[in-house]
Amino acid sequence: MQTQRSSSSFLAGRVRDLAPSPTLAVSDRARQLKSEGLDVIDLGGGDPDFITPAHIRQAAADAMNAGDTHYVASSGTPAFRKAIAAKLKNENGLGYDWQREIIVTPGAKAALFQAALTLIEPGVEMLVLEPAWVSYVPMIELAGGTPVPVALDPDDNFAITRDRLEAAITPRTRAILLNSPNNPTGRVTTQAELEVIAAVAIAHDLLVFADEMYEKIVYDGHRHISLATLPGMFERTLTFNGLSKAYAMTGWRLGYVAGPAAYIEQIAKVHSHSVTCATSFAQAGGTAALTGDQAFIGDMVTAWDRRRRLVSEGLSAIKGLTCPLPEGAFYAMVDARETGLSSLDLSDRILQEVYVAVVPGVAFGAAGEGHFRLSFATDDASLTTSVERIAGLLGRR
Repeated sequence: MQTQRSSSSFLAGRVRDLAPSPTLAVSDRARQLKSEGLDVIDLGGGDPDFITPAHIRQAAADAMNAGDTHYVASSGTPAFRKAIAAKLKNENGLGYDWQREIIVTPGAKAALFQAALTLIEPGVEMLVLEPAWVSYVPMIELAGGTPVPVALDPDDNFAITRDRLEAAITPRTRAILLNSPNNPTGRVTTQAELEVIAAVAIAHDLLVFADEMYEKIVYDGHRHISLATLPGMFERTLTFNGLSKAYAMTGWRLGYVAGPAAYIEQIAKVHSHSVTCATSFAQAGGTAALTGDQAFIGDMVTAWDRRRRLVSEGLSAIKGLTCPLPEGAFYAMVDARETGLSSLDLSDRILQEVYVAVVPGVAFGAAGEGHFRLSFATDDASLTTSVERIAGLLGRR
């Protein structure tokens, strides 16, 4: 008699053993509780609460109505890639050939994943500075590589040091993954830290994946510097970015990777065989975003600046919590070590007892334990209510 295999026996091990996205899981749980009639405030995701500006929406609508609803060049429309190249040159000081050194992807996550599939393989290690965005480690694992955590110290403002990097390097190390401004910590990497990364990369002949998604969202005079501008780094850096955050275009799924042609031409193979191309009319909107009025970005950053202060001051007045002012992005990494609770237990209590969804710090790696992350890319009233609810749970100092 023939026996039927269980469904799990058909699954590839690399997927079966993969954890789902913790941030999406938090948002899913928040939506479930909302559907049950509970007044849940979801601070788990990273979606700006602003609508995409009208001129960007109009450009995409015009393109669609003009019949721009077909396949385009796999690496992106010429107009959009030219706009990206001009942006990188004028704002970042990086000169890329728009035809050979830039690929447009359906979101920066796709660009990162395609690059990982191209450059990471079994037996290869990649250093991940933790706390780190939740998708970095799974991407490396799906590519067959081994993510190696480099734990940064919260008591040293999550500073990147040469000692920590060197301690993690082995003969199998091929690359370092850098994210600045950082999700989840809100840190903006300094010039000195970038020089450390560059020195290590050059000394050990490593590549660097530089995720610059939040580059335009910085506060208090902090300045974003592209790693590829440092001496000796252009040829060994892949720069990833997108329009999701700074242009409030999360649902448009527009990202890109820029780097030396030798790498981009190989990534293009994976890109063409996986997604074919990013959406045609969305790229018309992306072109309008990069070439049009940029003033609205400052307006959004002003709002997020106000909200980060609201969150930092409010949460730091609660027993057991300390919330340093984020330097960039729109996340607060809240230090809850004084509560004595694990990040999972505390986050669960905050959700189940006062209906505020936050992400446990351990979701961002072991270095995030004792913390939780919340997004302040939402309205002031919701943030004020969230602080009041958490204060009601833990008490004020």
